[in-house]
Amino acid sequence: MATSFAFLWFSFFTLLSSTVSIAKITPGFPSSIIRPEKLSHTTKNQLYKQKYFTQILDHFNFNPQSYQTFQQRYLINDTFWAGAHKNAPIFVYMGNEGDVEWFTQNTGFMFETAPHFKALLIFIEHRFYGKSIPFGGNKDVAYSNSSTHGYLSSTQALADYATLIIDLKKNLSATDSPVVVFGGSYGGMLAAWFRLKYPHITIGALASSSPILHFENITSPYIFYSIITKDFRSESENCYKVIKGSWQQIEDKAKQPGGLETLRKSFRICKNYISASSIENWLYTAYTYTAMTDYPTPSNFLSPLPAYPVKQMCKAIDNPTTGNDTFAKLYGVANIYYNYSGSATCFDLDDDSDPHGLEGWNWQYCTEMIMPTDGNSKESMFPASQWSYDDDVTYCKLNFDVEPRRNWITTEFGGHDIYRVLKRFGSNIIFFNGLRDPWSGGGVLKNISNSIVAIVAKEGAHHVDLRFSTKEDPEWLKNVRKQEVNIIAKWISQYYHELAHFSS
Repeated sequence: MATSFAFLWFSFFTLLSSTVSIAKITPGFPSSIIRPEKLSHTTKNQLYKQKYFTQILDHFNFNPQSYQTFQQRYLINDTFWAGAHKNAPIFVYMGNEGDVEWFTQNTGFMFETAPHFKALLIFIEHRFYGKSIPFGGNKDVAYSNSSTHGYLSSTQALADYATLIIDLKKNLSATDSPVVVFGGSYGGMLAAWFRLKYPHITIGALASSSPILHFENITSPYIFYSIITKDFRSESENCYKVIKGSWQQIEDKAKQPGGLETLRKSFRICKNYISASSIENWLYTAYTYTAMTDYPTPSNFLSPLPAYPVKQMCKAIDNPTTGNDTFAKLYGVANIYYNYSGSATCFDLDDDSDPHGLEGWNWQYCTEMIMPTDGNSKESMFPASQWSYDDDVTYCKLNFDVEPRRNWITTEFGGHDIYRVLKRFGSNIIFFNGLRDPWSGGGVLKNISNSIVAIVAKEGAHHVDLRFSTKEDPEWLKNVRKQEVNIIAKWISQYYHELAHFSS
């Protein structure tokens, strides 16, 4: 059985390192490539029901095409809801850049807290993803050119969510039910921005691992890979040194006569395709996503992984039975990420398919979501490199004939001087970040005010707080979730108090 290797990243283009000719791909949030925990068909039906909302194509213009509509999918669970007559709360998940079912099945926190709050659960799918495709549901048409693709943006998505929530509350006669929004990764960014843009619709937001500061001239483009390097180096200095020195060894071996075949055998690569850059990208992916999902319990989030997978990778590198054979050590690393189940006989580097329909993010990156991550210092375990906006522009013009609005997100939502600005403007947002997550470098890591709170977990990974709980969860993770529940309870209590006061 061959294991496929698809580059499912936020930005899908390659950048050449100035030191080593490694075709490096800018990483995406793991939500981009979620393979949900394996749930039975019965269990999935118990989690939610699927419904559709007739959504307007363009919320911000009034030309004839703006009034076209499409079917936007949302998932609903009313098992625990106390009902509109009790003004019971509504918890809404802000859909990410992919199929909403993936996120729903990996957001156990909402299901586990709903009974406590007697809450209705709603998970809304992001336009242009999953089954929420405009232009008759035809992705080929929707993605065909900038005239159609141009309706894919964060601002349109937020307006979708606002419109759907208002209509849903009206239809349920639940206009006085408080709404709390949730999200992780890009969805967490949307949740935070939704609270700031639509405070009349939601009373608060839980924004988990949401790098709202990971934009130009706010966060260093070197921080992302610096955190990954720190994760691995914290486990073993030898692990760090082996990885750091391996890139040049791969390049050198590939240039030798028969070198690629040696690499193929060393890494058990399938016989259809191989190159030095494809192997390097393959390893980049394993290191990056393992750091992002360095969970304290076994998971099947991206692929089957053991608890603390970074530690396990470094154990493979430090295994004395591999001696000084760097490629044997790296093969052990790759097996942890790509073949922990042990079922693969070779690895397929030539699979560039997109089975989950995630390519919409390439457009979003090329228009507004320029998040510089591609810098590596000399201390990085990856080859030294610099982030280049010009490379982004070249890719975007080539593939979409569009140039990014490189400062639009911070113009629309803010980000500069956020601690000063939001202290006098915003309220009721929880920012969770785990410091082993490389995206935490662009997160809010300290309290902004009494009601805009940062919860930071030194050992935490990418939106680990939103995952289903397990018996093996460490105390720090249990405490994080307790803090979040207590804060949300305070928001809801305050809302009911004010509702009673203004109604009397």
